[in-house]
Amino acid sequence: MSTTGNTFAAYCVELLGPLGAARAKRMFGAHGLYLDDLFVAIVADEQLYLKVDARTQAQFEAAGCRPFVYSRTERLVAMSFWSAPEEATESPTLMLPWARLAQAAALRARASKPQRSRADATATRRRGTR
Repeated sequence: MSTTGNTFAAYCVELLGPLGAARAKRMFGAHGLYLDDLFVAIVADEQLYLKVDARTQAQFEAAGCRPFVYSRTERLVAMSFWSAPEEATESPTLMLPWARLAQAAALRARASKPQRSRADATATRRRGTR
């Protein structure tokens, strides 16, 4: 588990652990959380945000959760991540149903993206673009 010094991110990795190999990766002043190399959550400002999609967003809204929003060149950008219900952050058992929703949304998002060949991905990295 790599958390680069953030204890809340490390705690969130523990919360997601029952679903698979969980890890945190530093990104843009926050942490991306991965389950078996699937991007499922963001930790920013001591808040856990889980991946949502059209199938799961209503459940997060009904639980009083809010979207992850950041400021970019004087405009707000919302992403497909919503805060976890506060009570869910109390234990891995309480987090499990919410983490499963995030995992399912992330799997659907990955399945909807066109697959790139390994050679295309390597060439893109060499050019420095993604």
